[in-house]
Amino acid sequence: MYAIISTGGKQYKVSEGDVLKVEKLIADENEELTFEPLLVADGEKVTAGTPVAGAKVTAKVVKPVVKGEKILVFKYKAKKNERKRQGHRQKYTEIKIEKIKA
Repeated sequence: MYAIISTGGKQYKVSEGDVLKVEKLIADENEELTFEPLLVADGEKVTAGTPVAGAKVTAKVVKPVVKGEKILVFKYKAKKNERKRQGHRQKYTEIKIEKIKA
């Protein structure tokens, strides 16, 4: 059984026991979160909707803040001696999918 959930402007395909990084959520460690799935599929039938009626995905926060890799952004204009260097490190929340209720 799997479901597709939406959080942080992105969609994720999840099944029970999956651990994934999503955009940073305001939640404490071991807090339970519920998501309303956009699609639920078991071995036989697929149910879709926005959101699917009566379906819920329960997740538990493993780590509230995880930092991603550092990305360097370098902008310059040729022959003008204009240079700008920036770094960015995205913050994520690591969650574990506990249960999918269809």
